[in-house]
Amino acid sequence: MTDEMTGERRAELLAVAAPDELVPMAERLLNTGELGNPRVVHPPEVGMVMLTVREPVAEERFHLGEVLVTRCMVEVAGATGWSMRAGDDRVAALAAALLDAAALAGLPSAPEIHGLCATVAERRDREDAAEWAELSSTRVAFEELT
Repeated sequence: MTDEMTGERRAELLAVAAPDELVPMAERLLNTGELGNPRVVHPPEVGMVMLTVREPVAEERFHLGEVLVTRCMVEVAGATGWSMRAGDDRVAALAAALLDAAALAGLPSAPEIHGLCATVAERRDREDAAEWAELSSTRVAFEELT
């Protein structure tokens, strides 16, 4: 997964990783000096973004409402890391941005960060499968009349 992971996919997975997965790793990388002297480009900022969804039948987009998010941007070793996470957890948003930048910069911790992303992806897949299994019992089957 490390070679195939795009920056967009990494940001998506870091955005939904648990804070207790992100923060200790980012703190460790800061304490060991691997991140050097990171520069905060945009400090963690809480705001609202419009949630746009696509209706599945006609595939028309519409605005569902606003969502509270925290965004952050940092620079590590010449690479710009970015994070936007749901909610108002500034520390987790900063940690996610630091990890994104470290992975993008190709620092020695990049495989570990991609491993975290793989763990998050697997967890999401299991949760989605469990949700679909629960919903499948409500499926309605129609018979065709001839």
